[in-house]
Amino acid sequence: MTPEELARRMGADPATATEPISDSEIRDLDIEVYRPGDEGDGVIRVGACAGWSFAIEYGDSTGGELITEIARDEVEVVHFRPMPEQQPALLDYARDGAVLCGFGLGEERWRWGREPDLLVPDLVAAGVLEADGVTTRSRGPEPDGTARRRTLGAVEQRFGLSLPRDALGGLRLLAYAVRGTPDMALR
Repeated sequence: MTPEELARRMGADPATATEPISDSEIRDLDIEVYRPGDEGDGVIRVGACAGWSFAIEYGDSTGGELITEIARDEVEVVHFRPMPEQQPALLDYARDGAVLCGFGLGEERWRWGREPDLLVPDLVAAGVLEADGVTTRSRGPEPDGTARRRTLGAVEQRFGLSLPRDALGGLRLLAYAVRGTPDMALR
């Protein structure tokens, strides 16, 4: 699907895209993450890379809630939530309107979805899990983030994902409101 269709499936009005903006510019928008008794604002920036469309979510976005709707009609979705305030980071893979598998990074042995073991061979090959698919592979002391990078690398390889670092920061992408009433005018 196109980045614009991804934005639409996430709740955006296709006619309301901003001019392409960077991560730092989106942080200048008036986005209220929490409003007592009401939904917060959700904004996304969308683009495409290596045959996949992607969305970077800001504020109270909708990607996790709408993953099965986004994944309808044979569409594949890989949804990564960093969860900086509440570990672990979470990863879900959905296709044809269903979450097929998901897990927390660092907790790959606890999986969910219609086919929870779908990525086990990839995680075993990457040295994340032992061959039984349950035991976390022990490698002794490692630098911070090494195990997480192995998991993300296995997922990237399995699905042919390639998101340039620039997309997260400096790359200018179309932005859309997907929830709430953010003021999308740059200041």
